[in-house]
Amino acid sequence: MFKKSLLLGVTGGIAAYKAAELARLLTLDNFDVQTVMTKSACHFIGPITFQSLTGNPVYSDLWETNATNNMAHISFSRNVDAILLAPASADFIAKLANGMADDLLATICLARDCPLIIAPAMNRQMWENSATQRNLSLLRHDGVIIVGPASGEQACGEIGMGRMVETCELVRAVRATLQTGSLQGKNVLVTAGPTFEAIDAVRGITNSSSGKMGYAIAQAAMEAGANVSLVSGPTCLSPPAVGRFIRVVSAMDMLNAVQAEIAQTDIFISVAAVADYRVAKINQQKLKKSDRNLSLELIPNPDILMIVSNLPKPPFCVGFAAETDELERNAEAKRHKKNLPLLVANWAQDAIGSDESELILLDDAGKHLLPKATKIEQARRLINHISSLYKLK
Repeated sequence: MFKKSLLLGVTGGIAAYKAAELARLLTLDNFDVQTVMTKSACHFIGPITFQSLTGNPVYSDLWETNATNNMAHISFSRNVDAILLAPASADFIAKLANGMADDLLATICLARDCPLIIAPAMNRQMWENSATQRNLSLLRHDGVIIVGPASGEQACGEIGMGRMVETCELVRAVRATLQTGSLQGKNVLVTAGPTFEAIDAVRGITNSSSGKMGYAIAQAAMEAGANVSLVSGPTCLSPPAVGRFIRVVSAMDMLNAVQAEIAQTDIFISVAAVADYRVAKINQQKLKKSDRNLSLELIPNPDILMIVSNLPKPPFCVGFAAETDELERNAEAKRHKKNLPLLVANWAQDAIGSDESELILLDDAGKHLLPKATKIEQARRLINHISSLYKLK
């Protein structure tokens, strides 16, 4: 039976109300949850709520904890398997990044010897502020796992990045952090979704990729214990609670994002449907409609997977091929051209937008058929196959 102890840290912010549902879900998921709140958090939601949901007392004062030898910051951090801060305010993120310990929760985090997971939640401008991004960069460098935030409508009425991710995603992130899986500790980079190549101020070239398979693979890799970064083109999906989520638009954006991450990547899974061409010259204004034909000069986009697989020391590379004819022949040719240890092939007409798919895995040992199943189930099967090949490389 999966039974772990978790310290849930709640900081000040309107998203604190979501932490109550998070505490309930974690408790139902067989976690023993100990809640520590900042003084600011207590202005948004009462400690008795968390005590009722978890069955454990709630602490917020560094000096009145009744801990053995009055050293709660030591005992709390030693008696849990992980610490989850949700929501993590901009102010508290700044404290963590600079090693401050001026309250109970900050002191526990500084004294910890267990994984620290944080779920940022703040106004979009606070999130985008360069100081916040510097602080987050420091935390990532220190090994802190950052989940989210999500984009959407905020309590202030504005729309943008800064919403705390959904509570179910945080539960999955905690479980992925604590389990020992087939990819435990490996750094996995996944690309997903389409790209959008602008023609003018309002039009562009794209494709019908939904991003569902790439997002499912990112989720499955997390479940296998990997540290996952997801680079995504424009989709309508809510991202899984990966360690790093990077939104991009064009193929060049995606290439730049991949190159920024690839040095620390063990496994690169290129699922994104990258546009093969882009317009040579983007019109900055909307092109006006006329009765005459319109000609556009298209130039090739870089082949991101080819660039990565031809690095002097490439990661383990996995490619995807969605074909409309001669599936196995075209996919195998692509695998050899790009020197890939594994390529995943499927019929484009069956896969795009669907919640199910049938996959063919092509590697040096031959062909492996994955019969039709949901995309998350296929993703888990694929991750298991990747893991077995990676261990043999």
